[in-house]
Amino acid sequence: MRSERADSTGGEGADPLPVPRLVLVALFVTALVTAQVTASKIVAVGVPFSVPLRGDTLLVPAAAFAYAVTFFASDCYAELYGRRAATRLVNVAFAMNFVLLGLVWLAIAAPVFEFSPVGQGEFESVLGASTGIVVGSMGAYLVSQNLDVFTFHWLRDRTEGRKLWLRNLGSTATSQAVDTVIFIAIAFVAFQGMAVDEAVGLMIGQYLVKLAVAGLDTPFVYAVVGYVRSQNGPAVGADANPDLDPE
Repeated sequence: MRSERADSTGGEGADPLPVPRLVLVALFVTALVTAQVTASKIVAVGVPFSVPLRGDTLLVPAAAFAYAVTFFASDCYAELYGRRAATRLVNVAFAMNFVLLGLVWLAIAAPVFEFSPVGQGEFESVLGASTGIVVGSMGAYLVSQNLDVFTFHWLRDRTEGRKLWLRNLGSTATSQAVDTVIFIAIAFVAFQGMAVDEAVGLMIGQYLVKLAVAGLDTPFVYAVVGYVRSQNGPAVGADANPDLDPE
């Protein structure tokens, strides 16, 4: 008979981090890191209507797509595992930004091979831009992701656990507005000298794309939450079972 100690410390049969929870953590961190290294590219997205300051073309940092996935993952995580667990995920992932920045600087500083298919100049011009991106992103991230978790659970309390679609959209719409303004102001205006009118246009484009992604991901939030609860019962997470998220 296995001892409780073996099970509690990760022995055979122990499952301290179930697969769905692990997948959401991995998705969140992967999307976050992807956003950091792709944000320096500006993407033009055509839309079938006219937007103030942008017309029928939205300018969006390429990171907007990956970053929107972080809000999907964090909303699923917050719904399933509670506010404390989601806040810990957000703050631990924040520290990973410094790991990313250190590894990028190390890769840039390392001597380049004479016949490297990517030259030092090209490599540094693309990844070096991530320094300003990461600084802007860290400021925006720390505020917006914590605001997202707070708003999500504030709406959850006000609706007595009903209307998941409302807290998914409401928390994302609120936090993404704050995130977009902080990120563009630091990463593109402060670090890259972008004109204010261009930055405002970029903010509008990025925010609209994020809202569209939030609307599209709502059915997937329902699907993920419904699947996990069907496998583990409706009372999944720290709010229902403190043992899953000990102090």
